[in-house]
Amino acid sequence: MKTLDWSLLSRILAGVVGGYALTALLTLLVTRLLTLLGLSAPEALHATAMASFLAYAAIIMAIFHASSATRAWLWLLVTAALAALILAIAGMGAAL
Repeated sequence: MKTLDWSLLSRILAGVVGGYALTALLTLLVTRLLTLLGLSAPEALHATAMASFLAYAAIIMAIFHASSATRAWLWLLVTAALAALILAIAGMGAAL
């Protein structure tokens, strides 16, 4: 395969697998934040589940809009790490 083909394959993998993982992480994060703001858990989950379809599409578009596959992966990993950190901090508040 040529370099372009590997770049495209990498972006497809980032979009499908990484995008799905980031969408799931963001769905958990937003659901947790909405419950902390006083929304009931079923309502928060329902609202974020509907919005997650838009988020997944936006993440895939952002991955293919990136100037290189490396930048797409870097953006994906940094965003996921930040979301996981915020989710961990928000989760620690529930234990106190």
